[in-house]
Amino acid sequence: MTMVLARGICIAIGYCLGMFQTGYIYGKLHHVDIRQHGSGNAGATNTLRTLGLKAGLITFFGDLGKAMLSMLIAWLIFRERFPQGVMLLEMYAGFGSVLGHNFPAYLKFKGGKGIACTAGFILAFYPPMAVLCLLLFIVVVAVTRYVSLGSILVMACFFAQLVAFGQLGFLKVDTGLRTEMYIVGALFAVMGIWRHKQNIKRLLSGTENKFSFSKSGNLKKK
Repeated sequence: MTMVLARGICIAIGYCLGMFQTGYIYGKLHHVDIRQHGSGNAGATNTLRTLGLKAGLITFFGDLGKAMLSMLIAWLIFRERFPQGVMLLEMYAGFGSVLGHNFPAYLKFKGGKGIACTAGFILAFYPPMAVLCLLLFIVVVAVTRYVSLGSILVMACFFAQLVAFGQLGFLKVDTGLRTEMYIVGALFAVMGIWRHKQNIKRLLSGTENKFSFSKSGNLKKK
């Protein structure tokens, strides 16, 4: 088996797992099509807005987990055959899960924005990167109350860290595959930001939705 075929297998594994739409399935179990409410996507943020904190958390961790699971499967399959390239193959599996989440074939390619999936990927890929991304997200949302802005900045932060840690030699990827790793990382970041294009327009026009905690502990849109 070649690395080219392995890349394709990892993307396919990720895509199949990524199509498990936690928010959509949770909504259907409660007789709600999450895509018909709020922003219209099937991700954690819209589930939280529409169905409440419990639903949002279940969706977030479900989407987080499917990216991590796809990477684990890729590692188990290819860790011995491609020891110097398995980390890159994990990236492809993670990216496939984001593709499956954002563009699920059985839902007419109408899914979420892939932020929770990407968070799962970052956490499994190199945990130190997740720490700074999480801190940045918390600070931005706490100060601005814009979840979308926090998500967009996390994408940029992830890519900057990927290049920095890669150049410092902290990531166990063969030197010859390092540029490809950066390209795949850039695809993660670009897709995450592009999926927020409507949010960016609303941020620029000052019409983006803000969030705050109510006294009951539920998140509500303001």
